Amino acid sequence: MISVVGGDRASEAALALAEEVGRELADRGCALVCGGRGGVMEAACRGARSRGGHTIGILPTKDRSGMNPYVEFPIVTGLGFARNAVVVLSADALIAVEGSYGTLSEIALALAYRKPIVSLGSWSFTRDGHEPPPVIQAVDARDAVEKAMAAARSTAGPIAEEVPKHGD
Repeated sequence: MISVVGGDRASEAALALAEEVGRELADRGCALVCGGRGGVMEAACRGARSRGGHTIGILPTKDRSGMNPYVEFPIVTGLGFARNAVVVLSADALIAVEGSYGTLSEIALALAYRKPIVSLGSWSFTRDGHEPPPVIQAVDARDAVEKAMAAARSTAGPIAEEVPKHGD
């Protein structure tokens, strides 16, 4: 299962890229997990469903309101942004397409839970005196999916192996 994360509002280029990511995931038999809303999430789901792929939407609301029409399996949480943890922990790897602060929170959670992250024009990080976080850069949708799948395969142990300790 690969999570595709990105903004509810996105550029046309990001939407096209997300849709292609969805198609590439479906072609490889991967289930797509996302936040279930619009923008990058909808585009990725549309791409996956166009190729017969499976889509899981982890919704922030207490009902299915705001769910995009391409979510096959909705998970209603009522958690708001806290649902981002479920999006991250449900995946074997993440692909981040552009994005705003919600995407940034998913990337941070993925780093905390040691989930592989592939970036397609998303956030980049530096901090004085610290090694940059292990975010894998990709050049296009196919590259992103191949790198996410390879990273997921190389990750040992079950999903959500341990909860990070305070300060990790």
